[in-house]
Amino acid sequence: MQMKVDQNLRSILMVDDDRDDQKLVEKALRERGAKNPILFLTDGEELLDYLKHKGKFSNAEDFRKPSFILLDLNMPRMDGRKALLFLKADPELKKIPVLVLSTSSAEEDILRSYNLGANSFIVKPVDYQGLLAMAESLIKYWLELVELPPGNGKDSAHD
Repeated sequence: MQMKVDQNLRSILMVDDDRDDQKLVEKALRERGAKNPILFLTDGEELLDYLKHKGKFSNAEDFRKPSFILLDLNMPRMDGRKALLFLKADPELKKIPVLVLSTSSAEEDILRSYNLGANSFIVKPVDYQGLLAMAESLIKYWLELVELPPGNGKDSAHD
């Protein structure tokens, strides 16, 4: 079943090479009421291509900046740490909120993510109820409560 989405809603961008994690997060977000488009990428290189409108993402109208990025740390080609470094060093991209969503709860990963500019660090819940609670919190905070900078968010139709 395909859900019709409001084209004025900003997307949620999930960067994770695990298709099962992608499907579970999408299901949880939908169950908790997210109507935003949810886009999936599989590594940091694809993320940067998307945000810089390169290659298959060259049409900027089709691939607008997301409300926020859910970023896994461990991925092939370019991992989340390196992608985060590039994102936060780029004046055009650094304002996009990046929420690290990782299976790791290692202090080193948490500290490094924040030092690289992550806006949040979330350990992937181990069960579906935890995932639903996480999805509800993400929606309430990042899509309803927080004011995003111009170029990101629900009130901005164009970058």
